[in-house]
Amino acid sequence: MSKAKVALGAAFGAVAGFITGVLVAPKSGKETRQDIHDAALRSKDTIVEKAEEAKDFAEVKAKQAKEKADEVIGEVTDKAVEYKNRAEQAVEGAKKGFAKKPSTKKK
Repeated sequence: MSKAKVALGAAFGAVAGFITGVLVAPKSGKETRQDIHDAALRSKDTIVEKAEEAKDFAEVKAKQAKEKADEVIGEVTDKAVEYKNRAEQAVEGAKKGFAKKPSTKKK
């Protein structure tokens, strides 16, 4: 499990525990509703914060993946150009070899 998932689960667990505690505490309805409201706001803030962290993490990983892909594309392109040049040289060498007149010396 990723750290973000664990943190998010812990936040939800803490909120659920708090709400349960508030509901069974001997307080007036108004105080209880205010406590639940406050807990909901804190939960929202935590969730927004974790979502932003996850978004930032995803952006970093996407950038790293793109950089790696660009690097691999560059390497493959370089190799393709190298092999193309070698093939052209081989063709030129073969043409020169065929263009030479065979020797007419007899033994």
